[in-house]
Amino acid sequence: MTAMANVLEAKHINKHFRKPVDFHVLKDINFRVARGEFASIMGKSGCGKSTLLYILSTMDTDYEGELYLNDQLVSGLPHEALSKIRNQHIGFVFQFHYLLTEFTVLENVMLPARKLGRKSTEEIEHDAMQHLKTLNIEKLARKTASRISGGEKQRVAIARALINDPDILMGDEPTGNLDSYNAENVFQIFKGLKEEKGLSLLVVTHDQDFADRTDRIIIMEDGRVLP
Repeated sequence: MTAMANVLEAKHINKHFRKPVDFHVLKDINFRVARGEFASIMGKSGCGKSTLLYILSTMDTDYEGELYLNDQLVSGLPHEALSKIRNQHIGFVFQFHYLLTEFTVLENVMLPARKLGRKSTEEIEHDAMQHLKTLNIEKLARKTASRISGGEKQRVAIARALINDPDILMGDEPTGNLDSYNAENVFQIFKGLKEEKGLSLLVVTHDQDFADRTDRIIIMEDGRVLP
């Protein structure tokens, strides 16, 4: 059997917060996410989970070590190149949806594709509507983001994260702000993306029930990944 390709690999990642005093927040982090894998990261508050996720998503570049995306080294690339890579290959869902409230749902979903600039506005709108349909919220397309519920906002945020057909979807506590009904909806959406589209997912969560149903749990403690 051939080994599965990695969509993401971290090698000897170390990070320090320098101010007010030196604090070694991530210590020699090594792990991989295989293509099509749904992995979760768990650990107590302050153990470095979100800090790690921001490095893995290329949003934080102040670290030592090597980060590979689709077997390509991305550490040390200029910010402009990383921004393009991130927009094209990584979808990100936060605990807070960060939608532009005065924009419609459809406009919010279209934004990253407009930024990437690879398709016409008509194509982007068509793709955005397809993602809204997949998430059963196409009826909300013309509503402004300020007029929809919390659970609906998180679905819109997921549609927005998917608009450029990323290789990996990352989530930082994506169910942390939701009630159990909507949290379960988000889990089922993620599970469907893995099973039906072969998408890789990496989610930081405090929700043990959520994590238990992912393919693998990566446990962090005091800035390290436990073996």
